[in-house]
Amino acid sequence: MLNSKVKKIILGGCMLVMAASLVGGCGSSNQPTSNKLVVGTNATFVPFEFKDEKTQDYTGFDIELIRAIGKRINKDVELKNVAFDALIPALNTHDIDVAASGMTITKARSEKVLFSSPYYENALAVVYKDGTAVNSLDDLKGKKIAAQLGTTGADLAHKIEGTTVKEFDHSNEALLELQNGGVDATVIDLPVAQYYSTKHPDQHMKFMAYPNTKEYLGLAINKDNKALQEKINKAIADMKADGEFNTLYKKWFNVDAPADMPVVLEFK
Repeated sequence: MLNSKVKKIILGGCMLVMAASLVGGCGSSNQPTSNKLVVGTNATFVPFEFKDEKTQDYTGFDIELIRAIGKRINKDVELKNVAFDALIPALNTHDIDVAASGMTITKARSEKVLFSSPYYENALAVVYKDGTAVNSLDDLKGKKIAAQLGTTGADLAHKIEGTTVKEFDHSNEALLELQNGGVDATVIDLPVAQYYSTKHPDQHMKFMAYPNTKEYLGLAINKDNKALQEKINKAIADMKADGEFNTLYKKWFNVDAPADMPVVLEFK
């Protein structure tokens, strides 16, 4: 057995080691960063979020918006590229704090996550090749349609009578399927259709606005994080008040932001 003097020496040494560990831990890089805002985005939704071909950096309206919000709420934005249909699960497991990915505010989604104030008034569009007889939704009955997985465009495509819907991870893949002749049309967001047709005039694509599909985009937040939702909403309101929001909106869409966007969407 150890005598009392040896025990005291061992005990004293252990206490010194523990104290050193605690002091070292205070400056450890493994400690969580309290000012970090982890943002999930599906970087294929031009012009909202995508990778710059030259720099490979994330860019787009949503990216610049969430970075501006981050500055106003004193958070360092860390971006994660996440499949669109995995964004809400990632919020619910706290893998990300916010989803900034052109997400439409819907009743079904609002039951799973919190949404910021709407920041973009959106609509859907049907894209088709020049020469295809598409004058109304009736012309799409029984046709093959491409859409992005987990989107409101995919939901509406399934509701058209007799359609075969091909769903893809990214909207650009849905457009490529149309370009390659694998489908008769693609249902995607109107600004994406507008941007695509402008950038690819050689592909002779046409589009028409999908009737009665006015909807709003919002930033999604975990249901338990009401405090973060309030901070983000205040930042958006402040950006609208001081003109930064309109400047950003005009940069990406070449028009002023609508003055009548609702602050909160309520579903019956």
